[in-house]
Amino acid sequence: MVRLDSQRLARELAACDTRAQRRRRSLIEAFPEPGDPTGVRVEGRLLRNFCSNDYLGLSHHPALIGAASQCMSRFGFGAGAAHLITGHSLEHQALEEELAAFTGRERALLFSTGYMANLGVISALADRHDRVLADRWSHASLLDAARLAGAKLQRFAHGDPAAAERLLRAADGDGDSAAARDRAALIVTDGVFSMDGDVAPLAQLAALAQRHGSALMVDDAHGLGVLGRAGGGALEQAGLRSHDVPILIGTLGKAFGCFGAFVAGEAALIEYLIQRARTYIYTTALPPAIAAASRAALRLAEREGWRRERLQELVRRFRAAAAGFGLPLAASLTPIQPLIVGDAARAVELSRALREAGFWVAAIRPPTVPAGSARLRITLSAAHREQHVDALAETLGALWRARSAA
Repeated sequence: MVRLDSQRLARELAACDTRAQRRRRSLIEAFPEPGDPTGVRVEGRLLRNFCSNDYLGLSHHPALIGAASQCMSRFGFGAGAAHLITGHSLEHQALEEELAAFTGRERALLFSTGYMANLGVISALADRHDRVLADRWSHASLLDAARLAGAKLQRFAHGDPAAAERLLRAADGDGDSAAARDRAALIVTDGVFSMDGDVAPLAQLAALAQRHGSALMVDDAHGLGVLGRAGGGALEQAGLRSHDVPILIGTLGKAFGCFGAFVAGEAALIEYLIQRARTYIYTTALPPAIAAASRAALRLAEREGWRRERLQELVRRFRAAAAGFGLPLAASLTPIQPLIVGDAARAVELSRALREAGFWVAAIRPPTVPAGSARLRITLSAAHREQHVDALAETLGALWRARSAA
């Protein structure tokens, strides 16, 4: 029987404080500028937000708000039940069909969160007889899903297809094709890694999966809507199609400015998940209004390519300014621009100093990132203005120089 030991919990929390790893929530009080998601009042201070995943700046768009409002007049707010009971509305169905078309796949299936999507898919497809190969820096939900499924989880060096192939070859043994098929693995990776902003070597991983009769599953939460000329994400950027990556996970709460997630793939996969994915079957469906807003966001992301172009311009501008101030940014060309600090306490100090200067940039510390790699995770949005980006780089440069001189 599990018993709550208040003293033990207090000791653990004290240890978090000692390591500068205690997580604390900040309270957003308002968005003072209508339609602008980058200006927020946080605990009495007006801050410029540089740690949101609202990459295309759609979260406050009038089209999303209007679509949600009109939907609520027809459906109310809550879905009222799981999809397989009475929770699957016309808005959900239309969104699934539009997501399938957007990703170039036969069908799509909505989940309430990206975490639930990954858990649902992997636990439905893998069990204790299967192997899941995961990039070492994959999102926690991918790793947790493999563990909860009871599969043999093997992690390969970050961004290293050769390391993944060594694991596959070791299991293939003498190379007998029938035996290799019996031991086929599920290879999983992020498309864009959320803490470093780098892009997975998807073309090499897809070729690797095909050589070994394995399936490749990509969680492109931070790539969809952002990368590729049409917003098709890391897969479009790599020139990959559905047969190269048969399982695609996407979220609606990042570039699309809404909430929820989906898996897209062939019709048989989606129908199987409807029967077997427990995180789909046993949870209440997304509110129809969120589905309606997501449809509006999807249309904007497809139609307004200038948002991606502007975002890339801001990324280039920030990186150029950071280089001029001597800031050692990670090698990322995505809107995620990490500044590796190393020590967790120093990362917290820099974050606090930026807040005092009017910028909200979160300090990311272990265990979210490896020990010794605490960082400021700076994220850019198409809604930012050039002066916001320049001011952040200048302020951060001054703080970094002061820190180096200390």
